[in-house]
Amino acid sequence: MKFLLRLFSIFAALLISFGVSAQNSDPSVKWKGEIKELGENAYELLLEGTVRKGWHTYDLHSSYSSTYIDLAESVGITFDGEPYEVTESKKVEADGEVHGEYYGTFVLGQKFSLSEASGEVKGKVIWMSCIGTQCGMPEEWDFSFKVSSAAPTGKIKATDETAPVATSGEIKATDEAAPATASKPFDWGLVLEAILWGFAALLTPCVFPMVPMTVSFFMKGSENKAAGRFKAFMYGLFIVALYTLPIAVIILITRFVGGEAVTADIFNWLATHWLPNLLFFVVFMIFAASFFGAFEITLPSALVNKSDQNADKGGVAGIFFMALTLVLVSFSCTGPIVGSVLIQSTSGEFWQPIVTMLAFSLAFALPFTLFALFPSLLKNLPKSGGWLNSVKVVLGFVEVALGFKFLSVADQTYHWGLLDREIYLAIWIVCFSLLGLYLLGKLRFAHDSEVKHISVTRLGLAIAVFTFVVYMIPGMWGAPLSALSGYMPPIHSQDFVLSSGGAVATPAAVNQGVKYGDKLHLPHGLQGYFDLEEATEAAKKAGKPLFVDITGHGCVNCREMEARVWSDERVLDLLREKYVVVALYTDDKMSVPESEWITTEAGDTFKTLGRINSYIARTQFGVNAQPNYILITPDGEQLAPTRGYDLSVEGFVEFLEGGVAEFEKRK
Repeated sequence: MKFLLRLFSIFAALLISFGVSAQNSDPSVKWKGEIKELGENAYELLLEGTVRKGWHTYDLHSSYSSTYIDLAESVGITFDGEPYEVTESKKVEADGEVHGEYYGTFVLGQKFSLSEASGEVKGKVIWMSCIGTQCGMPEEWDFSFKVSSAAPTGKIKATDETAPVATSGEIKATDEAAPATASKPFDWGLVLEAILWGFAALLTPCVFPMVPMTVSFFMKGSENKAAGRFKAFMYGLFIVALYTLPIAVIILITRFVGGEAVTADIFNWLATHWLPNLLFFVVFMIFAASFFGAFEITLPSALVNKSDQNADKGGVAGIFFMALTLVLVSFSCTGPIVGSVLIQSTSGEFWQPIVTMLAFSLAFALPFTLFALFPSLLKNLPKSGGWLNSVKVVLGFVEVALGFKFLSVADQTYHWGLLDREIYLAIWIVCFSLLGLYLLGKLRFAHDSEVKHISVTRLGLAIAVFTFVVYMIPGMWGAPLSALSGYMPPIHSQDFVLSSGGAVATPAAVNQGVKYGDKLHLPHGLQGYFDLEEATEAAKKAGKPLFVDITGHGCVNCREMEARVWSDERVLDLLREKYVVVALYTDDKMSVPESEWITTEAGDTFKTLGRINSYIARTQFGVNAQPNYILITPDGEQLAPTRGYDLSVEGFVEFLEGGVAEFEKRK
């Protein structure tokens, strides 16, 4: 157990150090400036900003984090009035107030006069940019311009040249650029799953026996009902805080020291790199073995005993230590569940792990709070017994099944070819078949009681499990299994698929001759590209717009979109006939030739396909998550607002048809 505690400490330290070392090298606004002579020693400073595609920033007078020009005093320079907007901002009403926003390119100005033979205009621009409702940290740009009565000259410091490197297919800047959706859609399904895990934890053998202890603690020394309600409320609050605050603190520290982009990079690394995925897989298998009874994962007894002793103290401190005792004593059962919840949520956005853990802890704390408020409910609970260990074993089977998802992600992103779809399905079919046999009493573990007869509840669960097994079996011959699309490896990894005519066929190699087409594939047999430059050239030749799919191997929502939305014949027809499709995998670890490496202004060199595609998605399309779909012309002009995760088939058809109509207008 000491090893696990040290491992968690090292993991937290890695997160923090990563946040300190990684910085967002690409500014959200690229600035340049010039001095314009007005005559009679009067001049105008013009600062031109170009906002990253899909993002927006605010004007000088906005109540929403307005842009600020900080002018430094300089000998011979007298500023006339305040900075002003040369370009009119787009007025937006929100919360009863009107503020100005800039998209694309805009210009700010400041007039000044020169009282000496020469002078220097110095200062900085401070701004904050947003994409949709997600905003970055404040940014700064220093400027310095020398001016003389003979001829003004502009000089920008070398450190200001932070514009991203242009790559082929770059979107042209327009003043009316539509905001894109950058953040990953919040996974409420995962939150619901966390709530169910929280309630399930109550039924484990190391948590359920804590209920009588809770009741006895709160029945003892309760002066009045109001005091009892307050203590019960604080008890539940402390349980929630003990589960939620540690992960929240780690995430907040990484965001504070490195910004939102760093936190996203950490989660992207956790979600796609082979090391954390293999580590998560091993952790899940260890947790499953613990649930099966191979060993117990426990905290040091001295720590638990110390907390229990402090629980005898009165007041709020005693309630806190009572909650801490519950968390520590129940760790051997809740530890694997908490680990599962957190690991699954690490691929989400900034708030996903925090809200997910909050949901788990609220569900876990609710029964204890209710029993603290209403001790009489205790008599309605079933007695402890062998059924508690059965719950634990069932959770162990679930842990095994979920653990292979992480091995699958590593296998796909690195193209190892270890866990193809039919192998993955076979593991799940065997795993859940064994679970069904266990529920029927045909399989027993060391700590199980003998099952002389099965209850109606166990029979119902067994029927549900075997129904799920039967549902999965056709997948061995290529059935889409749409309900599991987010968890299964893609269909192209399957060695054989039984066609509708009854013949056995392998997935068609429709992308032969396309760059990276030997390793990457599009769903539903679509033909397309995996390199933006190659796709752009193909679109120019075909006279078609591009459908840019920002995707990833480990993206559950991407697979769900492909299974439930792309599979519609109207969508497939539009993609086949009206668009050139290019899929940019942002988590692929394939190394590319040195000639295709990208080096940023900050000196970072991207050598893998995923890093390059992620950079393109961030700098050219203003998105930093998957899935996102962008419709552009071969010249890089955006045809419609970026579309993210949305399971509306009708909406997706309208999105594609609207892009085609707009493209025809611009011809």
